[in-house]
Amino acid sequence: MWKLYAILSAVFAALTSILAKIGIKGVDSNLATAIRTVVIIILAWSIVFATGAQSGITSLSRKSWVFLILSGLATGLSWVFYYKAIAIGKVSQVAPIDKSSIVLTLILSFIILGEKFTAKTLIAGLLITAGTFVMIWK
Repeated sequence: MWKLYAILSAVFAALTSILAKIGIKGVDSNLATAIRTVVIIILAWSIVFATGAQSGITSLSRKSWVFLILSGLATGLSWVFYYKAIAIGKVSQVAPIDKSSIVLTLILSFIILGEKFTAKTLIAGLLITAGTFVMIWK
């Protein structure tokens, strides 16, 4: 089931880039990010209440709170810089650079989480990196 969710994530991430590029024309990128964030907040909390997950908020540990807040800050900064980039650049060049975060995630998951770094992940990381450079090459 996680593969289906990952595919849906990729589809909606692709739509995000295209819809954002269309919507950001003539709009300050910070304002656009703020509007997007409000929509996401409403959607996320609607899902939480619709599924009854709000009861779990009291059982969150301090560690979970700290890392979820840090993750939120990282997400917010990612969106701010992404919207600035697509406001002035081509989505077809910005998106591959943004998605190079996959390579950084592989490296950080090895260093921080102790996940396996196999020949397969090394080859995939190198191919993603090469593909990114091919996409942004002028």
